[in-house]
Amino acid sequence: MSALSRLLRRPAVQDALTRVAAAYIRLVWRTGRWTIRNGGTLSDLIARKQPFIVCFWHGRMLMMPNMWPGTAPMNVLISRHRDGIFISRTMEHLGLGTIAGSSSKGGAGALMAMVRVLRKGEYVSITPDGPRGPRMRVAPGAIAAARLSGAVLLPLCFGARWRIVSGSWDRMVIPLPFTRGTVEVGAPIEVPPDTDADAAERLRLRLESDMIARTRSLDAEIGVEPVAPDMEAGPAAAGAEATQ
Repeated sequence: MSALSRLLRRPAVQDALTRVAAAYIRLVWRTGRWTIRNGGTLSDLIARKQPFIVCFWHGRMLMMPNMWPGTAPMNVLISRHRDGIFISRTMEHLGLGTIAGSSSKGGAGALMAMVRVLRKGEYVSITPDGPRGPRMRVAPGAIAAARLSGAVLLPLCFGARWRIVSGSWDRMVIPLPFTRGTVEVGAPIEVPPDTDADAAERLRLRLESDMIARTRSLDAEIGVEPVAPDMEAGPAAAGAEATQ
């Protein structure tokens, strides 16, 4: 292990970096010209105390913490991987709770933790294509959590004019300060408690199609090149929906 790697593993260094990351997310939001589209959908669900699971792509997570009012406790499903721990601490600095879990380790436990959180009146957000992809492909975990909890699925996406797109598997979109951007809330998707395997697959495809189309539309509208989904289709990620 290099000296830099050892340095980055130190708790004090990690705490400082997560605080910087949280500060950057706030800076981009406060200096940008952001349009929130269909925000009334989110407000209405909160007012009606309807549980919901926010779904956004792993590569579009950075602006999402800015969407939650302080009166609506939000919990983000986070991978137990080291990168997930970094993101978890960043989310906590932004006032969000976290649920630890992934498809490979603790997946069933994470699913039940989400259900418990939703049943006590809090909310959950997940990245249906995380933590390892395939990019912009919905895994089945979101449908299962909604079916068990009675929550609706709520697609969410943002596009930014001034941005950096990383070379990572998820093509993470990193908005720059003073950018112009749009955050769009989709229509809620209900998952009945008696949903069988065939119906669950149709709902999974519906959510995936909605999120892909919404992402492409926002990017095209704002004048940037859309990020393409991974060519590998569907639930090949074996239920991975934790944020890494």
